[in-house]
Amino acid sequence: MSDATVSWLSGPVLRARTSGRFHVSDAILVGEQQLLGEVIRVDAEGIVAQVYEDTTGLRPGDQVTSSSKPLSIRLRPGLLGNIYDGLLRPLVAMPGDTVQPGMREEAAAQLRYRPLAKRGDILRAGQIIGEFGSEGVADKHLVPPGTGGEVVSIADDGDYDDDQVLCVLRDDAGTETELSAGHYWPIRWPRPAARRLPPREPLVTGQRIMDTLFPVARGGRAALPGGFGTGKTILQESLAKWCDAEVIVYVGCGERGNEMAEVLNEFPTLEDPRSGKPLLDRTVIIANTSNMPVAAREASIYTGITVAEYFRDQGLHVALMADSTTRWAEALREISGRLGELPGEQGFPAYLSSRLAEFYERAAHVATLHGEEGSVTIIGAVSPPAGDFSEPVTSQTKRYVRCFWALDRDRAQARFFPAIHPLTSYSEDAEALARWWRARGNPDWTDHRRRILTLLEQRARLERMARIVGKDALPPRQQLTLLCADLINEGILRQSAFSSVDRYCSPERQTALVHVILHFVDRAEQALEHGVDLERVAEMPVLRRLQRASEEIPEEKVAQFQLLMARLDEEFDQLEKRQAHAR
Repeated sequence: MSDATVSWLSGPVLRARTSGRFHVSDAILVGEQQLLGEVIRVDAEGIVAQVYEDTTGLRPGDQVTSSSKPLSIRLRPGLLGNIYDGLLRPLVAMPGDTVQPGMREEAAAQLRYRPLAKRGDILRAGQIIGEFGSEGVADKHLVPPGTGGEVVSIADDGDYDDDQVLCVLRDDAGTETELSAGHYWPIRWPRPAARRLPPREPLVTGQRIMDTLFPVARGGRAALPGGFGTGKTILQESLAKWCDAEVIVYVGCGERGNEMAEVLNEFPTLEDPRSGKPLLDRTVIIANTSNMPVAAREASIYTGITVAEYFRDQGLHVALMADSTTRWAEALREISGRLGELPGEQGFPAYLSSRLAEFYERAAHVATLHGEEGSVTIIGAVSPPAGDFSEPVTSQTKRYVRCFWALDRDRAQARFFPAIHPLTSYSEDAEALARWWRARGNPDWTDHRRRILTLLEQRARLERMARIVGKDALPPRQQLTLLCADLINEGILRQSAFSSVDRYCSPERQTALVHVILHFVDRAEQALEHGVDLERVAEMPVLRRLQRASEEIPEEKVAQFQLLMARLDEEFDQLEKRQAHAR
């Protein structure tokens, strides 16, 4: 270890004169309380470091000790169902109650272990040694990256503390490595995989506007920007509950304490629709509220993605919810200001773009080192001031995500949820996912998606004209476009997170609903061409049923959409017959 002495201190940032060798990114311990920090700059005069705990009481002359290792967290079984701070230290109470100074990790827990390898086996990095039994998601015991060799000894089936040695490997040089249940990994280093895989299937969210119009691929990257009150937190909770990921990692980064407390109170009460057990059982929550040390907020994002990669390497599909990356960027700005760095746009550091890239590029769908497939999908919430999407964090985030779900204040104020604006949002994954939809019995998915977006775009243009000349002055065909676009808004895009029927919509139900509504559009256009008055189309009883179909037809009765289709055709046939007789 190397030592240094504090010479200057400003909040979480300190300078120290060194008497040994330090490296950038080394983890350090500061003062009598052994506060955890990280070296961020090295020069001829000493080091500059950021401290991840409250620095109250530190003073010049206090000792700084280097571990000569990068800042790391211990990845181990038993992470699921627990709440941690930004450095993976346990929070047993509300996030307003900070961890004790100098605390590192929770006490050893006892785990049920079942070996899958045997003495004499040759194991490479990432291969499976054994399995830790648990209800729900079982943790695999993997050879850590950078390790491998012949199994010299392995524990028998039984109960063990998670810090006990379970396996000993001997490499080609004869060096033996003892492996316990967990291992340390630097939070800023991406974990290795055998290879990345192209996008092949979506992360099914159960939200129609996302799955049908703006899908995100497994292992993809999505941004969820929106001003205050647009429903980011509620939407992320819905995604956490209903998306088809096997593990959820929720990072509350710099949010207000009362909002984070609401999340922590809500998650244990949410029922997992897969198992009927609490959703928290397959969730890891990393809470770093705005009253916690600002430097730890900067680290919390990397802690979250490292935990997500740990589960990905076990062959699981993981969804990481980061709420919000704006608060994380503000932490970067504060630390950068204390360092005296030259500010960029709106005071953010010049390296904001590269830090965002480092984070989002760790999302991936991969072949793991032991041959299975796993993925990490990142959904990052952004909180632009006053809903301004041109501010630096939002505009830089758009460069690195492939899916952009823009929350709109006007739609939220009109109580239209999810408040995702269909004309300012986009998905670059849509084309690659069309094959998946075709395989699920929807060969026209691409055409339906394009047609819906075209109708919504035409509606926006016609509404501007209607404000000038009046809606009644528009030709019947344009009035019909407004009617159909309104039906799409109400029947497809609106979806209540609190509805017992419509809070989740399966791909099969989405397909049936979209098909019947677009069939109405076809028949309405046909009826208009045959001389049927638009007023009669607008007064059809089936139109009201279409507007409420998503609430009235549950998942187990998808076949009722065919009956609704037949009813629709019957009513249009009657309209056209009456029109023919009138002639």
